Amino acid sequence: MGKDYLSILEDRLDRKGYEKLMAIENPHLHKFIAKYLDLCDPESVFVSDGSEEDQRYIREAAIRNGEEIPLAMEGHTVHFDGYYDQARDRENTKILVPPGVNLGENIRTMDREKGLKEIHEIMKGIMKGHECYVCFYTLGPENSVFTIPCLQITDSSYVAHSENILYRQGYREFVRRGKTENFFKFVHSEGELDE
Repeated sequence: MGKDYLSILEDRLDRKGYEKLMAIENPHLHKFIAKYLDLCDPESVFVSDGSEEDQRYIREAAIRNGEEIPLAMEGHTVHFDGYYDQARDRENTKILVPPGVNLGENIRTMDREKGLKEIHEIMKGIMKGHECYVCFYTLGPENSVFTIPCLQITDSSYVAHSENILYRQGYREFVRRGKTENFFKFVHSEGELDE
């Protein structure tokens, strides 16, 4: 990442998205997002604050992009996975671990540093031509000792829409917590689709 993270965010985000992100006073979060926007190179970026308006935008994008199909009942959609796209691919899924960690013979592991290099090579430019969605969630209720904030960066409006249904919105929790490094980070891409 040659440019500083704020320049990357200013270049990649529209004014509204940049303002939403800067309302979260967390350079660690900003650097992480900038790193993956720079690496994955999406065409555009939508930052969700979890509002009804932002959730509606993502839901409508899933239909517009063909990831979901509207049903007769207003507000309801359906998504069909490919026949071979069920659960996890055990042969190609690896857990990245530090040196010396052994999770047993039934769990495929890989050295963390080696695995990160491999996945970063795969992710270079993987979102070209796509819109990226930056979403904030929480595991557990807001403002609790049990709350775990989560960040999702994805180019799948279907994934973002599904997570909007499954998880609590967490943008306010990120704003409240400010400069914490204690949050889950997820980066996902559709990659190349063959159907």
